[in-house]
Amino acid sequence: MTCRLLQYQIDAFTDRPFRGNPAAVILTGAPLSEDLMQALAEENNLSETAYLVPRSAPGHYDLRWFTPTTEIEFCGHATIASAHALAAEHRAQTDDDGAYVFHTRIGALRVTRPENNYVLRAPAAKATPTPVTAAMRAAFRGATITAAFHAGANLYLVFGSAANVRTLTPDFTAIIALSDHGVGITAPGFSDYDCVSRFFVPAEGINEDPVTGSAHAAIGPYWARRLGKENILAYQASARGGALHLTITGDYIDIAGPAVTVMQSEIRLPAAI
Repeated sequence: MTCRLLQYQIDAFTDRPFRGNPAAVILTGAPLSEDLMQALAEENNLSETAYLVPRSAPGHYDLRWFTPTTEIEFCGHATIASAHALAAEHRAQTDDDGAYVFHTRIGALRVTRPENNYVLRAPAAKATPTPVTAAMRAAFRGATITAAFHAGANLYLVFGSAANVRTLTPDFTAIIALSDHGVGITAPGFSDYDCVSRFFVPAEGINEDPVTGSAHAAIGPYWARRLGKENILAYQASARGGALHLTITGDYIDIAGPAVTVMQSEIRLPAAI
């Protein structure tokens, strides 16, 4: 006997296929084993695979995220993708306030859909300044690092120019030595963007993440303070690229962007797994 799971591949922070950040989303009636969730994430080989299990209350779901190598505490783009799977593919009911509420390891995350964007409300990450070290400069040779800070499990480096961020060729081995999780680089923006960034997680099997919602929970408040603005338009300058609309309100940040379904597939597994 075969167990069949429906899976969607959704590009978040873009309204066009093959841009933004892809995530796999799997909705199940009951939790899967951690071993199976990790195996499927490894098989997908995307930055994240998201697993949704409905709760009894309408619009409420348990949500977990796995990279190809490990489970993580927070993933912004796969949360946006999960809301898109529910809204666009399942026409799933929201809660009474028009939100999907995802219960995660960092608490409840709410996603609404005013107009054409999904809006994820998440805790704003608190930045702790740290000295710029020789190891940081060695990992990003050719760039001028003006500041550094930790937020959550990640390290963030502030560069002097957008060109440094956009054209850099990273040394992934050297980046691993800087953080057990991710390393973000950011700079003042270009064109109409307030800031530009890239995000690297080689320690968890993702050399460069295309568009990272969770990183902007730290990058957004940083630039909001520096620029004296509550609304930030950010661009993540990976090869795929993506824009994020950020609104900082006290201890929270709204991370907004569109999403598009690219693929629907069926996973077939032996019932014994």
